[in-house]
Amino acid sequence: MGAGGRMTSPSKHEEQKNPLRRVPHTKPPFTLSQIKKSIPPHCFQRSLIRSFSYVVYDLSLAFLFYYIATSYFHILPHPLSYFAWPIYWAVQGCILTGVWVIAHECGHHAFSDYQWVDDTVGLILHSALMVPFFSWKISHRRHHSNTGSLDRDEVFVPKPKSQMPWYSKYLNNPIGRAFTLLVTLTLGWPLYLAFNLSGRPYDRFACHYDPYGPIYSDRERLLIFISDAGIFATSFVLYRVAIAKGLAWLVCVYGMPLLIVNGFLVLITYLQHTHPALPHYDSSEWDWLRGALATVDRDYGVLNKVFHNITDTHVAHHLFSTMPHYHAMEATKAIKPILGEYYQFDGTSVFKAMWREAKECLYVEPDEGAANKGVFWYQNKL
Repeated sequence: MGAGGRMTSPSKHEEQKNPLRRVPHTKPPFTLSQIKKSIPPHCFQRSLIRSFSYVVYDLSLAFLFYYIATSYFHILPHPLSYFAWPIYWAVQGCILTGVWVIAHECGHHAFSDYQWVDDTVGLILHSALMVPFFSWKISHRRHHSNTGSLDRDEVFVPKPKSQMPWYSKYLNNPIGRAFTLLVTLTLGWPLYLAFNLSGRPYDRFACHYDPYGPIYSDRERLLIFISDAGIFATSFVLYRVAIAKGLAWLVCVYGMPLLIVNGFLVLITYLQHTHPALPHYDSSEWDWLRGALATVDRDYGVLNKVFHNITDTHVAHHLFSTMPHYHAMEATKAIKPILGEYYQFDGTSVFKAMWREAKECLYVEPDEGAANKGVFWYQNKL
């Protein structure tokens, strides 16, 4: 996650650094404890009032845009409404992505000092956005415990060349790439939740809605039922709204912004963990610290603030996930000197980076002739 404030401008050194230069993959010359000591202690303090202020702020903006759309769009001259609605979808989608990020923070127990508060707020906010809160929280916690591991990571786990599907070579062109990105950004999130698409392979069918699926242990099953109940409650409300207002109204007011939210979630996660300069490790090489450092901070411009800087403080978030987002900018600035070359920031524009990564990062393999066969890098020659 990240701070609620703006990120300071990259230093001249950072601007000149080649973002495609590989980060070190050897054991770092520092420990997690040393990194933590470089961060001011107050950065780890959570404020219930301050955290709730972000909830109130985001929901107030969301209600304001909803009110404008439902109260005034229908009186606009006919051609203007065709422009007004897409603007509403984009803006509301960005605001609701910020709401999603706050619920994500609840899942990490970074919202307050009270676990029941975090779980209650996270369940309500995520359910409203059709996310099974506890189901996602559990699998996401495993992602943080196994980041960069080809054997145990939970999401956007790259495949070796030998496991690439047969049709991959037919999509390795501009048209195929555009089609893949379109499908990924529109359907990737619900397909991941329902079918574990792009997730860690299990020995049987895995689904975030299945309390008895392989993702969850026996003691976690009740939480999955609660998550499903939250999704059912939201679905019932949406059904009643569709009956009262019509399906078209519901799609325009809620469905399209939700599509934007889902697209941003996939894009943000994809670009945080997919980069030509980042290594992945098999079980012979992986350790937690190197895995946590195999992430990259990105620059989304003004959206960094809208998204509570989940975009440009992701490295710090993976190191200290219980840190509240409004302190992560300060923490990121503090850890850069000690991380040195292990810190990765890429200021490439989001659209350019998305296209580049879709082209260059197709599968992972160890470098040919490398003595260490447990370190894998992205390749694109099919």
